[in-house]
Amino acid sequence: MSAVWRAARAAVGRRKVQTFVIALVVLCSTTTVLLALGLLAAASGPFDKAYSAQRGAHTVATYDTAKVSQAQLARTADRPGVTAAAGPFLQAVVDVPGDWLWMPPGPLTVVGRADPAGPVDRVEVLLGRWAGAPGEIVVDWGLDGAPYEDLLGTKLEVPGLPTLTVVGFATSMSKSAAAWVTPGQAAALHPASAQMLYRFTDAATGAQLRDSLARTTAELPAGSVTAAQNHLTLKKTFSSRADAYLPFMAFFGVLGLLVSALIVGNVVSGAVVSGGRHIGVLKAIGFTPNQVVAVYLTMVSVPAVTGCVLGTLLGNALAGPILRIAFSGIETGLAGVGSVPPWLSAACLAGMPALVLLTALVPALRAHRLPAAQAISAGGAPRTGRGLRVQRALSSSRLPRSVSLGLGHPFARPGRAFMTMAAIVLGVTTATLATGLTSTMVAYAGVGQGAGGPVVDIQTGTSGNRHPQPLLSDAQIEERLRSLGAVEVRARGLTQIRVAGYAQPAFGSFYRGNLSFAAASFVEGRPPGGPGEIAAGPAFLTERGLAVGDRVTLEANGRRTAATIVGELIDSDAQSLESTWETLELLAPGARAVDYTVRLAPGTDARAYADAVTAADPGLRGDVAGSVNAATTTVVGFSSVFTVLLTLVASLGVFNTVLLNTRERRRDLGMLKSIGMTPRQVVAMTVTSVTGLGLAGGLLGIPLGMLAHRLVVDNVGIVAFPESMKDVWHAPQLAAMLCAGVAIAVLGALVPARSAARMTIASALHTE
Repeated sequence: MSAVWRAARAAVGRRKVQTFVIALVVLCSTTTVLLALGLLAAASGPFDKAYSAQRGAHTVATYDTAKVSQAQLARTADRPGVTAAAGPFLQAVVDVPGDWLWMPPGPLTVVGRADPAGPVDRVEVLLGRWAGAPGEIVVDWGLDGAPYEDLLGTKLEVPGLPTLTVVGFATSMSKSAAAWVTPGQAAALHPASAQMLYRFTDAATGAQLRDSLARTTAELPAGSVTAAQNHLTLKKTFSSRADAYLPFMAFFGVLGLLVSALIVGNVVSGAVVSGGRHIGVLKAIGFTPNQVVAVYLTMVSVPAVTGCVLGTLLGNALAGPILRIAFSGIETGLAGVGSVPPWLSAACLAGMPALVLLTALVPALRAHRLPAAQAISAGGAPRTGRGLRVQRALSSSRLPRSVSLGLGHPFARPGRAFMTMAAIVLGVTTATLATGLTSTMVAYAGVGQGAGGPVVDIQTGTSGNRHPQPLLSDAQIEERLRSLGAVEVRARGLTQIRVAGYAQPAFGSFYRGNLSFAAASFVEGRPPGGPGEIAAGPAFLTERGLAVGDRVTLEANGRRTAATIVGELIDSDAQSLESTWETLELLAPGARAVDYTVRLAPGTDARAYADAVTAADPGLRGDVAGSVNAATTTVVGFSSVFTVLLTLVASLGVFNTVLLNTRERRRDLGMLKSIGMTPRQVVAMTVTSVTGLGLAGGLLGIPLGMLAHRLVVDNVGIVAFPESMKDVWHAPQLAAMLCAGVAIAVLGALVPARSAARMTIASALHTE
């Protein structure tokens, strides 16, 4: 093996360009694959780990205490299939007034619990302490970051109920409650329900959870279960944004693997073909066929391992920022994310070099079968007769001789030409996918802007967000906004609501006034236009099994109203719905707006308008609306980076092919130059040899990229793109994509073509 190592090390030093190409290809591929796998692992691993550590409930069941007793509920813990249970805990719904802590007004689910520990749903106290006496309450923080210490001691005063003082902030992965008090205090809040927390033997799917709960409650009176929330819904909400990024990340990872395999195979195949004399010499001096194969495998292993190590380091460095973006705005609780699991890095470090070796093994076996005498005598020239028919047909055309010779070159090495064209196809596919994603996301970002003048968002201060409250009333604020130059004004009220029959909490945004571009935010149906009409995003509808046209019942502040879903928003989180101000008046009469959206006349200075609003009332804060959202920036940024990397790698594949061709044809180039071919004609001939491959690669890569674009945008769970955002292909774009294939080919061929043009006749014919 020492002889094999010395021969392989000499081959690495002699083939510096191929070594660099393999290392760079593996680096880029490892980075993309590691990021895709890291995102997939982060979407499930941290949640499962944190949920298990807190003994999270598989199902949180709510019971009507008018139909079932505490003793009956306690006996459900011993039913078959229940591995652990906690409760029953009394549960009350308190109508929180506006501006309490950070919450909008609305119902607050409060559970009586003596201890944060227990066999199920171990609540983690983040700040302060657990409620231990009447008049104390612990609030679920439910937000990223640490809670504010100065919020401890805040009073909750609700007419007709005891005053409660905040003594702590906690988090529950089960989301079993919004706040906790002592069991005795819960009894004083007029509870109408009780809560049981279960862990089941069979809890892998929604059907298993439903069956387990049905068996557990089989002996209870009919209708005693009023709501049930399972952990799969929470996990889906946790990973929804990561799942949205996953399709295109995974697609780029697969493209990286394919390009890597093609180029490594091409490099090794070229090394075997062009190194025939070297193989013959090795066998002549005593190397066995297996040792010759080992030399070539070792030759690619060195740069492959180097590129894999660097790619793993780069992937881990990029994972932190990318995962923070993917999970931004999600209530992660204790499921912290931000790094790639060590086992994934180890898998990439072992898997990528193994993939390179497997790819290199097939062409390396040619060296195993090649006899020494034949290898030495064959040299590096192509076999006689290959592609002659094509060459003769091209020579009889009116094309310049340098062009016809170049177009015929790929037919001399059809296998090498196929792998080169495949790399170009994947490069064009990547560019087409990135172009489509960019067009779709730019259109998506412009939904909230519309045509016309600039948009300004006006926030109102509340005691919860530590800003002074407005001095003006709702009507006075709207009048003042119009008097300062607003063309359109839309007010938004915000309150917590409950959708009857569903355990998941919800927040309702209720609008007064219209904006001309509001209808563009809907993928199906129309905006709510009257009382009892609502709209929601795909995540909200999917998690509750609802669709446009369904009817639901909304509850808030002790009031109920029937509502019809009249529209599906392009996007929204799983807890948000929209409705009209008339609906808000039915649920919370006299509620105030929490913010305003203002459309100005074209040419108006939006910053000056925002400053004028703040000057008019210190309780108002104006911000100029941005034109690009975070999701658009993330997708466009990632796809652009991956496109540049994979396009560069595809160009390196072309570079390697042209370099091998020029080295094999040194004698032919010398003879062509000796009979008068100029350096420009050499460049034209060399570049033309891959231009046809680039054109064919473009023609094949464009439809593949369009198909990939449609698959990606159709599988983004938190966004439902309308057809107008998916149909982004136009003649100029398609022409540019076609040129991209040619550009990749020319970019890769230009450097070796110029090197061939500078080669002198003497050096070309030196060994003849």
